[in-house]
Amino acid sequence: MEWQQLEYFQTLARIQHVTRAAEAMSLSQPALSRSIARLEEELGVPLFERQGRTIMLNRYGQLFLKRVNRILKEFEDGKQELRDLVHPDHGEVALGFLHTLGTSLIPDLIGSFRAKSPSINFTMIQNHSYSLLAHLDAGELDLCLLAEPTETKLPILWTPLWSEELFAIVPLGHPLAERESILLAEIAEESFIFLKKGYALRRTTDQLFEQLGVVPRVTFEGEEAATVAGLVSAGLGVSLLPDLRGIDKSKIAQIRISSPKCQRVIGIAQVQGGYLSPAAVRFKEFVLDTFRN
Repeated sequence: MEWQQLEYFQTLARIQHVTRAAEAMSLSQPALSRSIARLEEELGVPLFERQGRTIMLNRYGQLFLKRVNRILKEFEDGKQELRDLVHPDHGEVALGFLHTLGTSLIPDLIGSFRAKSPSINFTMIQNHSYSLLAHLDAGELDLCLLAEPTETKLPILWTPLWSEELFAIVPLGHPLAERESILLAEIAEESFIFLKKGYALRRTTDQLFEQLGVVPRVTFEGEEAATVAGLVSAGLGVSLLPDLRGIDKSKIAQIRISSPKCQRVIGIAQVQGGYLSPAAVRFKEFVLDTFRN
């Protein structure tokens, strides 16, 4: 088995078309077909279901692709590790974070870091917790800022950073809009606008209502906190959100909840035992120092 065969197999599995995959790798179509045939012969099983030039992975191919992805990822990590040793002040950090952190915290954090390390660049993914953890496990992210993972089998190292208070968000003109604080039970019968299932904040809000023994009436679900706040301002319901900077608050009231304690903890996560480049290590230490102080 040759190293290139694994790369050919990975590319063909992604594109699922012999001619287009060959063009992407600057190969002839017969050369690619021969390489895959030799690989299947060595493994003793077919890897694809073929329909003309369009092909799909079969169950053997799907199992083998997982291993090949890991093998090639380890190889790329090894090359990157060597490059990082030669150029420790350069590099790139792949960072994932929750939607609710994108309005101000992430820009402020990265801006402060780059003032000290201007040669380090970032690629970023903004999504909900489960998606971020999948990207982390796939090696597409170095670090994630998210609530503590509670439903994952991944070997995740999560370090808490700060607690974030959650407030009742109501439209101006709401009977409770002028109150400084309320009980969560006082809005339990309202129509709610929440983030979708699978989002860390949604899991937290669901747990808060479980403490009350109440199933909230959810009339709208959004993908971003700013969208939720906008729907509240339009009088379509109420919500529970952290204190979000960078959104229009001119038409909403933010009310403290005195009971139960409404908060969530945000931390920084990485794959336990996974490789972190010097750039990623430097950013992680910067984040830890920032919130430790």
